[in-house]
Amino acid sequence: MSTETPGGSGAISRVVIISGANRGIGLAIAQELSGRGYRLSLGARDPASLADVFGPESDSLQFARFDAFDKTSATDWVAAAVDRFGRIDGLVNNAGSAEQVSLMDDDEEALDRLWTVNVKAPLRLTRLCLPHLEATGAGRIVNVASLSGKRVRNGSVGYNMTKFALMGLTHTTRHVAWDRGVRATAVCPSFVRTDMSSHTKKLAPDEMIQPGTMAELVRTLIELPNSAAIAELLVNCRLEDML
Repeated sequence: MSTETPGGSGAISRVVIISGANRGIGLAIAQELSGRGYRLSLGARDPASLADVFGPESDSLQFARFDAFDKTSATDWVAAAVDRFGRIDGLVNNAGSAEQVSLMDDDEEALDRLWTVNVKAPLRLTRLCLPHLEATGAGRIVNVASLSGKRVRNGSVGYNMTKFALMGLTHTTRHVAWDRGVRATAVCPSFVRTDMSSHTKKLAPDEMIQPGTMAELVRTLIELPNSAAIAELLVNCRLEDML
């Protein structure tokens, strides 16, 4: 696979699939990569929401239904992407949930939903995409995690547990697929200016990480050569010790 910027002279137009691409960080990543010449397969629970944002599908843009609670939607999505583009160069596991489950909440259903969205769905997509990523010799996986997967600053045990688990998935993927050229990275942001952070009073919106900044970082991770892999990228908008 070419290491040149997609769309440049002699470059291969890489194919990246992105979950939760209809809003927030996922939308920003899709817009950034689209503007750089990538071919994209975008997943959302309601594909029509993607058309509302991006307009109609094109030769370089595909919309697919992806529901973390429906295993077949992941299988069908990856198969459709390969059928359309013939390859998969990158996977961005962006879709996530911040449903609140505190330490003393005995809410197994809510906890199960968090595990399904934040851990099991990225694992499923990783398994489905990995053979195609390995075939390129330079596949890329970016898991959008959180600083809550590196340290704990609140009582949201369900969210914290699942983001720590996503870190485990990322590092396991790195070890399993490294020799076949796949590089996996966990991106761990603090507050990002999206709907998920709109409830907080700790920071003003313009003090938060902007989605477009996250998108630029993800693109950089995808475009790095195999010899410059980043396992974890911690992104903060305020000073704190990260030991």
